[in-house]
Amino acid sequence: MPSGIDSEVFLAFSTYATIVVLKMMLMSPMTGYFRLTRNCFANVEDTGMAKTPEDKKRMLRVDPDVERVRRCHQNDLENITPFVVIGLLYTLTGPDLSTALLHFRVFVGSRLFHTVAYVLPLRQPSRGLAWMVGMGATFSMAYRVLSTTHL
Repeated sequence: MPSGIDSEVFLAFSTYATIVVLKMMLMSPMTGYFRLTRNCFANVEDTGMAKTPEDKKRMLRVDPDVERVRRCHQNDLENITPFVVIGLLYTLTGPDLSTALLHFRVFVGSRLFHTVAYVLPLRQPSRGLAWMVGMGATFSMAYRVLSTTHL
């Protein structure tokens, strides 16, 4: 087993994992931005700027643009979390640096494209393909972890 934290693979992983985690974290302010610009809120206490009770009721609604950003964020949570966990385990298997970089870059690129395809929105199958490419990279790393682990 390689020395883990000192390896170039781990340093590369930490860089790419940080990029996608930051991207995921930025989805929260993006949701807030869409809520503010669409005057669309989920909670009564968020409608404090309304002048009348009728205005407050109009602000408590579901907006398709806000929901699109929220679903994109949810998809990030469902895909980036496994990438971080499996990717960390993958770095401990001693993969070749070029192979590891390919996995990390493919995943990060697919998630960035997935976000663009979701938020703009781009026609399908662009978003679905981006999701499948990212899942493929994660499953490939998981296969390496499982195939090199001694049970």
